[in-house]
Amino acid sequence: GIIKAKYGQDACNVGDEGGFAPNVQDNREGLVLLMDAIEKAGYTGKVKIGMDVAASEFLMKDGSYDLNFKNQPNNGAHVLSAQSLCDLYKEFVKDFPIVSIEDPFDQDDWSSWASLQSSVDIQIVGDDLLVTNPKRIVEAIDKK
Repeated sequence: GIIKAKYGQDACNVGDEGGFAPNVQDNREGLVLLMDAIEKAGYTGKVKIGMDVAASEFLMKDGSYDLNFKNQPNNGAHVLSAQSLCDLYKEFVKDFPIVSIEDPFDQDDWSSWASLQSSVDIQIVGDDLLVTNPKRIVEAIDKK
């Protein structure tokens, strides 16, 4: 109902993975929308959020991350350095009940993974990072 009221009936169509895909303009807006739905359902304080970012999808050749990668060409206004993206995640963790972030950085951006892991007290899931590869798991442990 919240999606329909804000974005229209078309935004209520279910995507290929079974979820809604309203035309939110930035990530914070999506989290606020989710919090509104949690509140309206009566679950404030009872529900935690897990995010699957899949950041490898929007890594640029120079090592920065284009949060507006689906709109090409774009003016680069939503391109963040890895450190700025890390800071954004930390801000989200502070402002929302996020308990898990999956694939927050590219699978080979080891230093960014370590930086986020050491600065937040939530679960960081390395699906793309580890790919159930024993060598990558050992490397991840070594690099913290």
